Amino acid sequence: MMTNKQGGVRLITGNSHPQLAQAVAQRLGISLCGCKVKKFSDGETSVAIDESVREEDVFIIQTGFNPGAGPGSPSDPNDLLMELLILISACKTASAKRITAVIPCFPYSRMDRKDRSRAPITAKLVANMLQTAGCDHVITIDLHASQIQGFFDIPVDNLWMEPIMSKWIRNNVDDWKNSIIVSPDAGGAKRCRFRINRSKTSAKSGGFKTIIKWINGREFGDRDGGKDGDLGGRCARKECDLLDDMIDTGETLTLAAKELDQAGAKAVYAIVSHGLLSGDAVSKLANLPVLKLVVTTTIDQRSHISESNGKLETMDISPLLAESIRRTHNGESISMLFSNPS
Repeated sequence: MMTNKQGGVRLITGNSHPQLAQAVAQRLGISLCGCKVKKFSDGETSVAIDESVREEDVFIIQTGFNPGAGPGSPSDPNDLLMELLILISACKTASAKRITAVIPCFPYSRMDRKDRSRAPITAKLVANMLQTAGCDHVITIDLHASQIQGFFDIPVDNLWMEPIMSKWIRNNVDDWKNSIIVSPDAGGAKRCRFRINRSKTSAKSGGFKTIIKWINGREFGDRDGGKDGDLGGRCARKECDLLDDMIDTGETLTLAAKELDQAGAKAVYAIVSHGLLSGDAVSKLANLPVLKLVVTTTIDQRSHISESNGKLETMDISPLLAESIRRTHNGESISMLFSNPS
């Protein structure tokens, strides 16, 4: 339940994920601030905030993607970003005391560096625009690249999904203590290391028999960093937890899951923070050799679930966001959110 140590709180949502915003509001015991976000006939975005935000602590929930949007809902990430910027600006000019952008899935996070000549660092541009609009603080989840936090001159809280993933594994994988934690590529190895290290120190986890695996043409090794070319010897007749931060078209996870299946894995679970599932990614699930694809609710998955034939499952992030908002508003530390599932 929200307390008001610093004055009033206003929770605002754009059109990207109103269901998530409503769930967060219910957990906080407050109502969403009246707000209308629509488009003019020429395609420009119009915002009208129906309640006073003067000297209020404002939190604007707007995720960066909505690929499964239904009729009438915006799906273009550029439109969603403009909605957020205009909402921030509207609150700033209405004399809000502090404006926090709650962006569960950060847009353009994959454009975080110059990977070729003349390539833009678009994630830095987004950071600049948010600050120019009047944002004072950002809360996000599992940035694709943690260095994006350094693109800002304001506080950025990048919440991790590993504690919630760990909880899901313990509750849903039969032989979870002997399950194999797998990374589909080198970039995801850090996530696996976090999971392994947490299993060593958490009384609830009890320890795991795990490896860090870089597949799709890369070497893999055990948790001590040793190389091991015998994937079948490691994964045969084992339950494998394939962890990643994002699934878009699904090509990377598909290749990884097929290799594990060919190596004799007993079952493969793909557990992912952000389920973009663009294009025909959902229809490909039927042929994906995974028992479950588990994603979070950083992106609205309702239409995807209805098309997935039971393979797609979600992990609710509204408790995590609600607690981070409550702690931010009350001036409390959020460090415990990096280790304890909500």
